[in-house]
Amino acid sequence: MFKNRPKFSILLIFCLLSIAAYSHGVDDKTQSFLLGNKGIAFGPFLYIGAKHMITGYDHLLFLVGVIFFLYRIKEILLYVSFFTLGHSITLLLGVMADINVNANLIDATIALSIVYKGFDNLGGFKQIIGVQPNTKIAVLVFGLFHGFGLATKLQEFKFDKDGLFMNLLGFNLGVEIGQFLALGLVLILIGVWRKYDSYMKFSRLTNTLLMAAGFLLFGFQLTGYFTSMQ
Repeated sequence: MFKNRPKFSILLIFCLLSIAAYSHGVDDKTQSFLLGNKGIAFGPFLYIGAKHMITGYDHLLFLVGVIFFLYRIKEILLYVSFFTLGHSITLLLGVMADINVNANLIDATIALSIVYKGFDNLGGFKQIIGVQPNTKIAVLVFGLFHGFGLATKLQEFKFDKDGLFMNLLGFNLGVEIGQFLALGLVLILIGVWRKYDSYMKFSRLTNTLLMAAGFLLFGFQLTGYFTSMQ
């Protein structure tokens, strides 16, 4: 099946995009909780963080790009740790310091991080400028933007500041749990695919689709930004 057609690569990318209409949205029950919560609610914030990350298609697409050519668990954990460090810093800093950033512009930057990683995986930087950027630094820097993306979602609700730090720790821990679960599923799918010759054969197509998905999300977020400015 995998040797004949690149269906798996298309499925892997667009199964994540298929939930875009629902991703990063907050359901009515969660909205009511965030708006009405008073004091420390570590458990509920942990659950909300996990659910948010599992449905965070942009974060997941970026991580797919990051791990696509990583084969050793040690390397995967290292790169994911850089990403985690980045988004943990700006998630906590953004909300605690009440740093306001336009959500559409942040999400547009996150979309560009997907384009960047797909382009990097295709060897585009070596071909154009003859230099390979430090991938670990890039993952950390984009992790900072992803964290601001998470922070902007929370800031929209203006919830109670009492117990804020503990609640944010719960949310951030939930994000890590959600990331672990989602990444585990992606690794299983990729692990199965790697057993077939088509994995390397269609790696160019897969990363091209990754870039296309990033550009699609970038255009969507810019449209939202300019529409909100009218």
